[in-house]
Amino acid sequence: MTTTRLAFISFAHGHAGIYCRALADRDDVELVSCWDDDTERGQRNAEEFGIHFHTDIDALLTDASIDAVLINSETNRHAGFVERPTSAGKNVLLQKPMATSLADCDRIIAAVKESGIRFSMAYQMRHDPANNKIRELLAENAVGKVAMMRRRHSISVLLNPDFVNGPSRWHFDPQANIGMFFDDASHPADWLYSLFGMPVSVSAEIDAIISDVAPDDNGVAIFRFARGEMVVLLNSSTTLAAVSTTEVYGDQGTIVHDYGDDPPHRVIPMPSPCACCAKGQSNGRNSPSPFPLRTPNASGRSTGFYRIFARRRKPCRQRRRGPRFGRDGVGGLSVGA
Repeated sequence: MTTTRLAFISFAHGHAGIYCRALADRDDVELVSCWDDDTERGQRNAEEFGIHFHTDIDALLTDASIDAVLINSETNRHAGFVERPTSAGKNVLLQKPMATSLADCDRIIAAVKESGIRFSMAYQMRHDPANNKIRELLAENAVGKVAMMRRRHSISVLLNPDFVNGPSRWHFDPQANIGMFFDDASHPADWLYSLFGMPVSVSAEIDAIISDVAPDDNGVAIFRFARGEMVVLLNSSTTLAAVSTTEVYGDQGTIVHDYGDDPPHRVIPMPSPCACCAKGQSNGRNSPSPFPLRTPNASGRSTGFYRIFARRRKPCRQRRRGPRFGRDGVGGLSVGA
């Protein structure tokens, strides 16, 4: 078995610790070292996860034993942090969103192209087993022509004093991360992009309704795609309890998938997580047919994007489908922005 030696650049994003804990359980990855411009934060995480802390980022980048880096810095710093490891020949996993501007997205894409390294965005919804089943059903035309789709995406972070008052405050700094819809709705926006491509039109209402600390806390966007599909995306950062739901409505059937990895859904008891109703079922009543889909384990789906490095570590210049190339990152960013 090939083992990928992985280093972390910055622990600014709260997902970094989740990734460390999940990746530490894999047989095909070894957590080696880290660097952080916040020395105390870097040393604390290095001690927790049993890895070496570099006080100099160049020492990490020149370590020939490091195969890939996972970048978890503030979003507006992504481009600079991608350019350095790519020039050193390191494969890159990049925290979402890709950047705070399309110009920085272009810088990232250029760096990846020029170096030929392997690159992935950390968009785990593409690796969620339930979402993969929905993709499969759509590819099989299971519900016929899709007219409408709705995704409800809910978190409670702006009601959490630790998030609002702690070091994670940069998430709602307009310079560092634009806003909460930009940050969190980029997850389902990227997934929609992977399903339907770029929308032909977008309209949205995004505002700060509950919180007075963030540029926005709730938003609704309506996308129109090339084949006529209308998709409604609801995203809230002030939801005490909710069910993350995906609904797909076609002329031959309906898909409804409830529950995901968002913390607020845990407050509400879980019934059957997914059902599909299609015309012409044997009982003649079009009653929902449940699929045996488990609610995804948050750690498992959070590291699904890692597998592209587990399969092959050598630099690859070939463009591939899926989240392996920078254009998918900018596509998801454009859809969500």
